[in-house]
Amino acid sequence: MDRRQRKTRTAIFKAFSDLLSKKSFDQITVGEIIELSDVGRSTFYSHFETKDFLLKELCEELFCHIFDSVCQNNEQHEHIFKCDNSGSVFLHLLQHLQKNDNNILELLSCRNNELFLRYFKTNLRKMVISQLPLFEKRKSDILPEDFWIDHIASVFTDTVRWWIDNGMKVSPETLTEYFYLAV
Repeated sequence: MDRRQRKTRTAIFKAFSDLLSKKSFDQITVGEIIELSDVGRSTFYSHFETKDFLLKELCEELFCHIFDSVCQNNEQHEHIFKCDNSGSVFLHLLQHLQKNDNNILELLSCRNNELFLRYFKTNLRKMVISQLPLFEKRKSDILPEDFWIDHIASVFTDTVRWWIDNGMKVSPETLTEYFYLAV
């Protein structure tokens, strides 16, 4: 992707994120995204087939950012996000949620969040697989590994939902401890 394409995608992501901070996903139109990002309709559609594909790409950017840092063991990394990676990958993800990078909390809490949650959980499973040694002592020998991975991902997803539903009153560090204790 060349510089101009990256700049266009960034503008569309930013416009989409700005709109998500003001209204729910299902109320946002492609026309509003185009107007706010100052790109043409054909330009938008050359990057994203639909608003759902835009959501998918935004989710993938978030997850790519986090998973690249895990796989490459980077201290600093950047996609559409920039941060210093510190602590566990679960803590890192919670810190992004707390910062509400690209209004990701609106995606988690909007009425049509099933698409986002499916991407979230799919990528979370990949992250869990890379972190399985953290949970080995707690795994029963009779549990199939795919069940165990799904269980850990589900516990983390429910932990995040609880956190958001309760106003994110505890720190990401404390929530990470809760998650480790609950698995």
